[in-house]
Amino acid sequence: MNEAGAMTAVLQASDVARHFRQGSVTLQVLQDLQLSVLRGERLAIIGASGSGKTTLLQILGGLDRPDAGSVCIDGRDIHALPERERGELRNRTIGFVYQFHHLLPEFSALENVAMPLLVRRMPTSEARARASALLERVGLAARLDHRPHQLSGGERQRAAVARALVTAPRLILADEPTGNLDGNNAEQVFELMLELNREFNTSLVVVTHDPRLAARMDRVLRLEHGKMVEAASL
Repeated sequence: MNEAGAMTAVLQASDVARHFRQGSVTLQVLQDLQLSVLRGERLAIIGASGSGKTTLLQILGGLDRPDAGSVCIDGRDIHALPERERGELRNRTIGFVYQFHHLLPEFSALENVAMPLLVRRMPTSEARARASALLERVGLAARLDHRPHQLSGGERQRAAVARALVTAPRLILADEPTGNLDGNNAEQVFELMLELNREFNTSLVVVTHDPRLAARMDRVLRLEHGKMVEAASL
């Protein structure tokens, strides 16, 4: 973790709870969960399948609401904001990377990466220039005009990483970002994410089932019975 951000919390989750109803049964997925992520920190979250890792990531990113508790990003409780302000905060401070790239099939790699900047009404020429520079940084300079179906799996995920970083967010939330890639591509994409974490000083929270990837992070937390615990050595 970059020392300059060692004392600055980008994200602070307090007393987060989330449950779901299945018929007459209530499933308590998260309960009284506490989490702090520092500026530039790299954090892995591991846990059994169905333990609530994806639900937690969606709550941290403002895509799902907790039943109780707060999630503060840059000092603002994202779930206390009106929908428009919540969307603006997400666009400005958070980047998302998923197991599946979620690139829009009708747009080129350049257009997909520029999209978050266009959403915030950046001039098109500036958005395309910034997107182009970042795609070049992730090794896709020759693929700017290719649509997702014309890219390999590793290239699509690289484009997805570029899209997440193009707004220079304070925080990247990644849900199994290499889970759909073979071993070689997974290693290359994950190494790229770590390089960009250091380069941009962006906090990185990764949900992963791969202990080798988790072991390369600053901290590893395990989600158990709805709460976070420090993981034993991997």
